[in-house]
Amino acid sequence: MSSPTFLKRNRFWLIIAAGCVVLAVLNSFTVYVNSRVAGRTNWIDVIFTASLWLVFAGLTRIPYVIARRFPIGQERIAQTIAVHLAGALVMSLGWTSAGVVLSLSFGRRPAQVSFVRYYLSSLLTNLPLCVFLYFAVLGCIYAFSYYREVREREAQQARLTAQLAEARLSALRMQLNPHFLFNSLNAITVLVRDENTRDASRMLELLSGVLRQVLHSEKRQEVTLDEELRFIEKYLAIEQVRFSDRLEIKWSIDPALRDTLVPEFILQPLVENAVRHGVGKRSEEGVIEISAAAVNGDLLLTVMDNGPGYVTVSDAGVGLANTRARLETLFGEAAKLNVSNASGGGTVATVRFPLRRRVDA
Repeated sequence: MSSPTFLKRNRFWLIIAAGCVVLAVLNSFTVYVNSRVAGRTNWIDVIFTASLWLVFAGLTRIPYVIARRFPIGQERIAQTIAVHLAGALVMSLGWTSAGVVLSLSFGRRPAQVSFVRYYLSSLLTNLPLCVFLYFAVLGCIYAFSYYREVREREAQQARLTAQLAEARLSALRMQLNPHFLFNSLNAITVLVRDENTRDASRMLELLSGVLRQVLHSEKRQEVTLDEELRFIEKYLAIEQVRFSDRLEIKWSIDPALRDTLVPEFILQPLVENAVRHGVGKRSEEGVIEISAAAVNGDLLLTVMDNGPGYVTVSDAGVGLANTRARLETLFGEAAKLNVSNASGGGTVATVRFPLRRRVDA
């Protein structure tokens, strides 16, 4: 196993071991200070204490490994407790054995005390402290594991939420594209049926350009307002061929807003409704006015026509429902779509959402 992989997989155990090294330094320093206060420096006791805590640092691997193999769970709680009690005993035996070996090496065992008695005495002395330290380390391990799992679940939930939003937006766009295509092809069919081949040919050329832009931007959810307006210009060019001189387009766009970000194709269903339900219902000239303005930190897009007015039942169409769903997915309650009758007659549709520029995204 490579060193980076080992460090990544055993990061928390290494942190605990490092904490034990700190304890070794502090306890050794305490022994050193006490020996100096007593008037003599006992380096053997200092080295013994440091070595004993360094051994304990290595033994913390026992609760770490057991905790990973036996996570807390109601289905195996009795087995988990029994395994950890056994682990605490093994850790105590290991620490005591290391302490006895170090004592023998440094000549700290009293000569009048037998080895067995000295070992059992050391074991009984270390057992309560070692068991306490074992479960203290174990608690830290479980707490860290729980914290890490919570963070991973939150990260996973965030990824799933983003993926769901992306999938929903993609599905809505895929719903919108054929809706626009069918309406355009229907208009071309009417021209062909009327033997207006020149206008039908012109519409096919314009439609190919529009579809090329749609197909080349499948994965984008937001574009600049300038890109959106250029797409709408192409779309309206198709409709102007269809309506000949009966369709007038007015633009009222603040040039400073052309670099703001908007959901791609956000205007197309509004303009399409203005054409179909506004201009398309008139026998005389129809007018569509498209405007963009900044209002209190929001971008306000407006599409107004001079048709017969807004009919509530049309709100159930694909275009408006699609637009509302996309706005809700992208901005939540911060975005609004409103369609109503204009004061001078006709319909006005407004879209409002937070104003953002490309540099802010």
